Amino acid sequence: MPSDSMDDIELRNIQLQFPQARTMSREDSQLHEERVETGRGSVVVAVQGNRSRPAILTYHDLGLNYVSGYQTFFNYIDMRALLENFCVYHVTAPGQEEGAPTLPEDFVYPTMDELSDQLSFVLSHFGLRSVIGFGVGAGANVLARYALAHPGKIEALCIINCVSTQAGWIEWGYQKLNTRHLRSKGMTQGVLDYLMWHHFGRGTEERNHDLVQVYRNYFERHVNPTNLALFIDSYIRRTDLNIVREMDPGRKNNTHTLSMPVINITGALSPHVDDTVTLNGRLDPTNSTWMKIQDCGMVLEEQPAKVSEAFRLFLQGQGYVAPLTENKMANYRRASLEALDVVSKLQTQTPAPHWSASNINITENPISEAVVC
Repeated sequence: MPSDSMDDIELRNIQLQFPQARTMSREDSQLHEERVETGRGSVVVAVQGNRSRPAILTYHDLGLNYVSGYQTFFNYIDMRALLENFCVYHVTAPGQEEGAPTLPEDFVYPTMDELSDQLSFVLSHFGLRSVIGFGVGAGANVLARYALAHPGKIEALCIINCVSTQAGWIEWGYQKLNTRHLRSKGMTQGVLDYLMWHHFGRGTEERNHDLVQVYRNYFERHVNPTNLALFIDSYIRRTDLNIVREMDPGRKNNTHTLSMPVINITGALSPHVDDTVTLNGRLDPTNSTWMKIQDCGMVLEEQPAKVSEAFRLFLQGQGYVAPLTENKMANYRRASLEALDVVSKLQTQTPAPHWSASNINITENPISEAVVC
């Protein structure tokens, strides 16, 4: 008769492997930071790539900066291949860079329109005639404002979770409470939960526990709460973009709209899906595309392969890059995997990494193999 008890099993030749440590670190040899003076204070701009190439300008969302918002995505294998043709300028909102000192009490934080005006100083500082915009959340709103005011400066626009309307009463109330807590008590659990919801939507713990912990640790330890409160307060005071869809060809030239090609992206689990649908209904359908990516809320972190492919095809459609051959992509992936293999061998010679946000360095997206296309 079969025994009800389990036999002892001896496992041999099994190696314990720890997940590769993930960090949000400014120590990246490929990036060079510069502080640019504007009409309303200064901003930190990190430059990545050959400055003789066409420019991509990024702007981040609430609670993030260029490191926490874009480092993983732009180090993703497929994006490395694409960025061989571009130079990226990562703009960080005033006081949002890591390690930023608390802004003075009498400092008046720029409005959303004034934040967009700062981009003119950035372009002038680096001698850029035009750029490709890439923004998420609040940063997407800033770039959209700049594109409306200076359509000749933005060649194409990729916006993620962009809100085109002013804040509603529910958003205004929640965010006002958050700014009050950030100023008086720092990063409270309520503010932390709201930030996680804002970026990931609901059910994030079930989708990717490790990713959630990385961002929780980051928000708790590396965000200046007072400076973030000022940025949030500016965002909830935003005005409507007043974009109008005009189908009459004779009136399109006088319409207040985004005249450049636009790709409008969101995640199916993001709390901002309806906002992107609203924006899509206001854009000209002849030069805009709406894209919803399944099984994610924070698309750059949870589905980098799909976003990078969409962005690559979008740029190909504008004539910026030639189609990438399978051999070229295979070479990039092979080189990246070889680099990761070297890192893995070095890690086996050192003690197991301590999982904390202070010693995590992003070189590759840890969930890239889990992406389902």
